Amino acid sequence: MSLRQYEAEEKKRIKRNLAYEERGVRFMDLRTAYIDETARIGQGTVIYPNVILEGDVTIGEDCTIGPNTRIVDSEVGNGTVIQYSVITESKVGSETKVGPFAYLRPGSTIGDGCKVGDFVEVKNSSMGDGAKASHLTYIGDSDVGRDVNLGCGVVFVNYDGTSKHRCVVEDGAFIGCNSNLIAPVHVGEKSYVAAGSTITEDVPDGALYIARARGKALLDWVSRKGILKKKK
Repeated sequence: MSLRQYEAEEKKRIKRNLAYEERGVRFMDLRTAYIDETARIGQGTVIYPNVILEGDVTIGEDCTIGPNTRIVDSEVGNGTVIQYSVITESKVGSETKVGPFAYLRPGSTIGDGCKVGDFVEVKNSSMGDGAKASHLTYIGDSDVGRDVNLGCGVVFVNYDGTSKHRCVVEDGAFIGCNSNLIAPVHVGEKSYVAAGSTITEDVPDGALYIARARGKALLDWVSRKGILKKKK
């Protein structure tokens, strides 16, 4: 691309952003938003610097699209906040919070009033209204119900080395931190999974599932091994 072509494209981009602003979209910096002409953005939405909207993108009203966010061929409802995240070929509901640093891969559907927090990855999965995965969680090939809470470090283990399998977590379930769901498993409605568990079988409705090795303390082990740290 020549300098003249570059300058012409930049003028078109700024002009396009100005047209969005005239329709009620607010830009923190018109010069640093990269929005395709195929995007649709609702009134009252705020676009921060370094936002990229590519392809068939629909953003609802009164949303906040935070800096360094990239959205491709996806739909976002009203009043949703997205921070420092990547969303591709997915659907996000209204009044939902995504990020910072979340990754929604193709085929993901996030409901209304959800939270997909920092370093959460969702792939080919659904989360019902009110479901929350606040941080450090992988949700792959799974259907998560309404008002489910996924603790820190939960992993949906969807690949056995040959095939992908799906998990189902029913409405109101609570999955404790650092738990692994070995697909395919079904976690029942309003059931609890204790932190640190590995789930290899279905969990009945309203049950508590615990899968841990029994802890054991070996007294004075450090001193007997002679590995005490010396003071400097």
